[in-house]
Amino acid sequence: MCLHILYRNKKQQDSAQCLQAGCTGGVGKREEKVMKKKVLATVLATAMVAGSLVGCGNSDTAAETTDTTATEETTEAAPADDAAAEETTEAEAAPADDAAADPVANLIAATTDTVKLTVWASEEDQDLTTTLLDNFKAAYPDVTFDITLGAESESTAKDTVLTDVEAAADVYAFADDQINDLVKAGALQEVAATYTYDVATANAAAAVDAASVDGKLYAYPMTADNGYFMFYDSSIFTEDDVKSLDKMIEVADAAGKKIAMDISNGWYIYAFFQGAGYDLTLNDDGVTNTCTWNAAGGTDVAQAIIDLTASGVLVDMNDEDMATQIAEGNVAACVNGTWRAETAQTAWGDNYAACKLPTVNIGGKDCQMASFSGCKLVGVNPHSANIGWSMLLAEYLTNKDSQVARFEARGLGPANIEAASSDVVVANPAIAALAAQAEFATPQRVGGNYWSPAETLGQILASGNPDGTDLQELLDTTVEGITAPVE
Repeated sequence: MCLHILYRNKKQQDSAQCLQAGCTGGVGKREEKVMKKKVLATVLATAMVAGSLVGCGNSDTAAETTDTTATEETTEAAPADDAAAEETTEAEAAPADDAAADPVANLIAATTDTVKLTVWASEEDQDLTTTLLDNFKAAYPDVTFDITLGAESESTAKDTVLTDVEAAADVYAFADDQINDLVKAGALQEVAATYTYDVATANAAAAVDAASVDGKLYAYPMTADNGYFMFYDSSIFTEDDVKSLDKMIEVADAAGKKIAMDISNGWYIYAFFQGAGYDLTLNDDGVTNTCTWNAAGGTDVAQAIIDLTASGVLVDMNDEDMATQIAEGNVAACVNGTWRAETAQTAWGDNYAACKLPTVNIGGKDCQMASFSGCKLVGVNPHSANIGWSMLLAEYLTNKDSQVARFEARGLGPANIEAASSDVVVANPAIAALAAQAEFATPQRVGGNYWSPAETLGQILASGNPDGTDLQELLDTTVEGITAPVE
């Protein structure tokens, strides 16, 4: 039987096969020689089982007549020369039976010593991760594991890892906006091999995009819930009302209620400009931005924001004030994220509802409001001494069942497509709304010079442009700041 493996591209074929057999495939120098010896031994043992086979074929007879003692003696006598390992042909290393055709079986067969791994998860994720690690070890009873779990916030993972990449955890969780720096520093193993499922097709496209750099997948999506959408009180708004922000303002005004959005925050004002087709992108240097907000028609977006807030119904409000105003009954709808779900549910009870962001009329055209999306990812350190097991563990910690378990334990939205469509997840209004918004969301990839100019623009527009600044001039100044070189 042939060994069939899923590859990201043709160039990854050799490294993918090596990773699935338990090779170093990009590990650090500290364990490279040891791992090469182990792999060569396994390759030679497998070659004996394959016998005279060339490529793929029926290996039952060869497997039945292989002498175990001879195999062990050959393994002990295997040369440690790197060149010899490289000269071993794919035909000689062809798996001899169905078990060997399984990449997990290959990995187990190549493992003779205790598998030592270090895993970093957030403080909030310790209990769940402990359970998942126990389940992982139980799934492979023939392998001895020594797994150490440490606490490291996803928000600070990059800084800790980059302090000493080789000493960092084998497997660690991090926020997706850190991925560019981690890849540049050589701190992430490319996901070039598949063990139990195809990461790229199992997860939402936006999450896969967030886990990729230059078209290559470098991490395993764990959650996809760091975004925003619309919460609303269904006793005030119907499902048809919330399709249009202009309609919502009309309805809320009649009910004496407010709609809250943190417009003077770069994270949220993006919704209007990107929704109208004006782009903000991070340049290839990873630090500067390209922004088209001041292109022809951009002033229509600015004017729309002024008009919407001039109603007195759409109110510029930060997250803390929003929570207070929802609780006091003044705000009947708001643009926010999953962390505010409990506040809204407590205030509105059975009338608590959520949906994707509405459309907004800009320059006479209804535009679907966009959003930033954010994911939590799991990465594998390429310096791991057990790179294959690290990748298999990363798959396990982020597979469908683990993502459902994480939702049930902590309310975190899945990136996995099947998990996100499961009954328990769909029944959650906030997560369902986030999933609906995902089609109109893009990963947060911006340089540091974006935030301050965008915030200033939001403050000016939300307050009605009190100085009467020409809108084109205002946008030109904003874009100049956003795209400024990094000193």
